[in-house]
Order: sequence, then structure tokens, then C-alpha cells
Amino acid sequence: MSEPVKTLPLVFDEPRGRKKPPRHLADLTAAERKELVATLGLPGFRAKQLSTHYFSRLVDDPAQMTDLPAAEREQLVAGLLPDLMTPLRTLEADKGTTRKTLWRLFDGALVESVLMRYPDRVTMCVSSQAGCGMACPFCATGQGGLQRNMSTAEIVEQVVAGARSLARDEVPGGPGRVNNVVFMGMGEPMANYKAVIGAVRRMTDKAPDGLGMSARGITVSTVGLVPRMLQLAEEGIPVTLALSLHAPDDELRNELVPINTRWTVHEAVGAAWNYAHKTKRRVSIEYAMMRDINDQAWRADLLGDVLTSYGDWGWVHVNLIPLNPTPGSKWTASRREDEREFVRRLEAKGVPTTVRDTRGSEIDGACGQLAAHDD
Repeated sequence: MSEPVKTLPLVFDEPRGRKKPPRHLADLTAAERKELVATLGLPGFRAKQLSTHYFSRLVDDPAQMTDLPAAEREQLVAGLLPDLMTPLRTLEADKGTTRKTLWRLFDGALVESVLMRYPDRVTMCVSSQAGCGMACPFCATGQGGLQRNMSTAEIVEQVVAGARSLARDEVPGGPGRVNNVVFMGMGEPMANYKAVIGAVRRMTDKAPDGLGMSARGITVSTVGLVPRMLQLAEEGIPVTLALSLHAPDDELRNELVPINTRWTVHEAVGAAWNYAHKTKRRVSIEYAMMRDINDQAWRADLLGDVLTSYGDWGWVHVNLIPLNPTPGSKWTASRREDEREFVRRLEAKGVPTTVRDTRGSEIDGACGQLAAHDD
């Protein structure tokens, strides 16, 4: 590479001394909610009523919770449904079917989520951290550093907010529901493991304890925190795992994805294979195509060889992402002909390959563009 890459340190833990977000119903299991309601001196069944309003009816106005006695309602809402995030603005693209929302959290931290409506489904792209500590130089979020981890409820609230806007017919295409959630917004989900798993459980818990989504509709992405990838394989939740690889060789990946200096390509891909082997769920390899950096034909061959070395039992597919440019970046998207050749070579080695539809790039809502600026 020509000029040296600006490198930030890898950060695995959030800064000390950050205040925690207020406790919310979505942070708790059904049993924990019941317990909390009892400590407020109220009957335990109120927890289920409150959960029904939040997860099933998508109510955000306490006045609509008419089955709760007025005196208890105030106490319950204060104790279990605090305001977690305030929408600052929503930008739209694709005739209103792609919506990026900028949120201010309780402590002023800013995060973004993106709703994408397709003819047959709705996908929510959610953030799991304010900022990111993984320091990937081609990603706007990574260059901003890590402010803090988000709570389980802050993650869930992004999905619930999307579900509300669909239920209220605010997105073109008539009322609908969220079918898919991808943890590909701001942050490294595996660096905030406990809260992310809590959020996945809330999304998949049967209504009214949670949103009642299928785990197969949820994708958790990672740049390759190997111990957490191994842990996820043991959780018994069949989510899709996506590994952001971006290079098939350690020399280049060390530069593009600094965590590779901790866990190599071989270790990260091995952990992805282990996940597929244990869960029987096909793993997605994410690969941002960068002109003249990682898009050479020989690298396509090498990537194919790395993946097929674990066998060709359909355990993996490659998702090529045309790089979304960020301001002042020297990285640009691959030429179309190089992209086509990359696909051809992977498929020749028997690796199923798709090129991602880059929705939302004109509102900086696509992969690697979320920077959460309030300006």
C-alpha cells in the first residue's frame, strides 16, 4: 500500500466510569420482570401486561395502557419502561423504504439504526456499541473509537422502534413487521457479548415475553473475536454468524482488520467453521471489495482455497460488499470487471458468492458508513 494507514489502538473494554443506562423491561427475563414488579409492591401479573404493551402492541404512550390502574401505571412505567433513546433525525432513501435514524442515548452518546424494506421482508440493521474499538481503517465507525457498550434494552429498542414505524404505516408499502435483524450497525457485537446475547434472546422469546422472531432471521457479525465465536456456538440459538474477513491472507488482514494481529485468518475462519459444524447454520463471510487492495484475482483464489480447505459441505457463502466510500478515504470500490472476476473465481472453486445490494449509501446508511454525527 502506498501511504501508511492511520492506526488506532484496539479497544476491547468500554471506558471506565461510564454511567449505566436505566434498567428497562427489555433488559430482564420474564421471571426477572415479575420479581421486580413484586419488589415495587405490585402483583406479579402486571409484568406480563406491561410486556404485552411493549413487545406485542408496541405501545409507547402510557395513556394507552388502559388495563393498568392509573395509580399503578405510573409506578410501573417509571420502574420498567424508562425512556432509553431519543430520535434526533431520520433520513430516507429508496422512496422512503430505507430509513436511517440517529438516536441520542441517555448520556448523550449517538448511535444509528437503519430500516430497509424489501418487497418480501423488512431488515433492521442495529448498533450494539456507541462507536467501535476495532479500529478498521476503512470504516467510518471504527475510526471514531469506542464510547461505550449499549445495554440489551437499548439494542432491542432499535428493533421495537422499527416495528412501531411499520405498524403505524410510516414506511411505504403498508403495515408490516420486522423479519430480519442484522448486528451490522455501529460497534463490534462480540465485544459487547452479554448485552447482545440478551438482545437476541428478547427478540426470539415468544410474545409477549419478547418479539417472537425466528433466530434464523437474526445475523450477528464479528471481525473475528475467536473466543466469543466459540462461545456463541454453545448458546443453542441458531442465529446466522457473519465473519467480516476482508482479506484471505494475514499480511493484508493485519492492516485492514487490526484484530487479526490477535487472532489470525486461520483461527477466525476455523471458529466460523466450528460454528457451522455445531449449529448446522451456514456462515456468511463478509468481504468489502476495495480497488487494488484486496480485489485481485489471486486473492479470490486464495480465499476460495482457505474456505474449501474445511470441506465443501455447504457450510459457507461469501457476501461481497462494494465498498461504501467515507469522506477523505483513500479506499474506493472495486471496478465492476474485477468484482465479476472475483465472483467467477470463487464460484469456480465451488464457493457460493453474492454481491450485496448497497442500499442507503446516499444517506451514509450503508455498511461502514455509520458515524453518528449530530450536524
